[in-house]
Amino acid sequence: MVIELNWQPDLTSKTPVYQQLVNICVQHIQAGDWPIGAQLPSQRQLATQLSLNRSTISKAMTVLLDDGVLTTAFGGGTRVASNSWSTMVHQTPVDWQHYIDAGEFVANQRTIQTINEIETQAKIRLSTGEIGPDLFPKALMQRAMRAATDNLTNLNYLAPQGYLPLRQVLAKRLASWGIETTAENVLITSGSLQSLQLVAVSLLAQAATVYTTPVSYLKSLRVLQSVQAQFKSLPTDGEGLQYWHIAPSTHQRLLYVIPTFDNPTGQVMSQQRRIDLMKYAQERQLPIIEDSAYQDLWLEQRPPQPLKALDQAGNVLYLGTISKSLAPGMRIGWIVGPQPIIKRLADVKMQTDYGASSLSQLVLTSVLNDPAYDQYLMHFRTQLKRRRDHALMVLTQELGTLASWTTPAGGFYIWLTLPDTVSVQRLFDSAAEQGILLNPGSVYGHGASHQIRLSYAYADEASFSFGIKQLAKLIQAQLSKQ
Repeated sequence: MVIELNWQPDLTSKTPVYQQLVNICVQHIQAGDWPIGAQLPSQRQLATQLSLNRSTISKAMTVLLDDGVLTTAFGGGTRVASNSWSTMVHQTPVDWQHYIDAGEFVANQRTIQTINEIETQAKIRLSTGEIGPDLFPKALMQRAMRAATDNLTNLNYLAPQGYLPLRQVLAKRLASWGIETTAENVLITSGSLQSLQLVAVSLLAQAATVYTTPVSYLKSLRVLQSVQAQFKSLPTDGEGLQYWHIAPSTHQRLLYVIPTFDNPTGQVMSQQRRIDLMKYAQERQLPIIEDSAYQDLWLEQRPPQPLKALDQAGNVLYLGTISKSLAPGMRIGWIVGPQPIIKRLADVKMQTDYGASSLSQLVLTSVLNDPAYDQYLMHFRTQLKRRRDHALMVLTQELGTLASWTTPAGGFYIWLTLPDTVSVQRLFDSAAEQGILLNPGSVYGHGASHQIRLSYAYADEASFSFGIKQLAKLIQAQLSKQ
């Protein structure tokens, strides 16, 4: 049963319109007009039928969902979930929306919320930044877990900077990239996202300027909003971002960059550009956050040294993670930087979560000390290259006349550009209805409304092929209606 709602708000009432809509829905359910399982029209349809803003509809639906009156599931729409007396008794409620609006965090973009909600339910995930389940090194992880548990004496809190043996093995591995550091310069975090949050709340002044590329992973996040950071984009060329466009200022500023296999574009900063950037940063005392998430994932040629390896003055905070090369669910990342900064960040981290997972740190230490880890990385890179080559072949076959793209030298992503006449948002919605999940370029920057981030790391070759074929049909369908 699909519900029909014939109602108009009372614009003279002191009751907010969204609350009026909540009340009328509750009345219909209490009266038995809408049985359990009955489906409501989509939010877009309701907004049209009732001549209301989509945000008003969304606010009312959120209240009803939170109260358990309605339920929603991927592909199943929004349905009546309960008509029990305890659920339906609506006294004057706490205005939680007032508290939400006053909170530090604003809501994610609608598209990102949708991605987060349906990602684990989608049949084909064409953009997911994770390792495909079939590539996961099960034997290596099982061996590491057994080793960790064999030596387990407790699972108490660890030192503020994290498990010392893990920091030691990380420092040793970083030396192979030319980064000379010690365990005292390493802080273990709960992933790169927390690393960025710690930097924001510990080191940045209000309204600090954060320079980054025109499309950037950082712009898909909300971690810098607590300090009301101001993004400024730097142009790029074939060698990387053009740092010389950073304007002189007495106000606090920093640069965020993924120099190796950028997310989402896949670009690699040249060795000379890295050298020149570090000279510029040292002369102007410019702090740099270097995100190295994809550094180990080259496909043919090892990339240049990290910026941190060229850092002679302590300008760079180097962010690492195990999420891309092994397991995002371990929630382990690290920051490498000057000791006073690391100790400050460690103190703030202890105030927020009292340390990353002790068990994950023990297991990761076993993984990194196992010679089989480097063998796994070699195999993983081979499999990624095979998937990348297959992805490029499928794109040429299915979208060769409809789109253009880059050929990545490493990492996970292909940056796809569609014609201006194709609505990527409509494509995203249509694909989601078929169980195919995409990441529109717009989540990484306002100027990328005709781009899509594709990943060849998660979906197997058959799934990727099918997904791209369906995508091509949806694009053709859009173009045929013009």
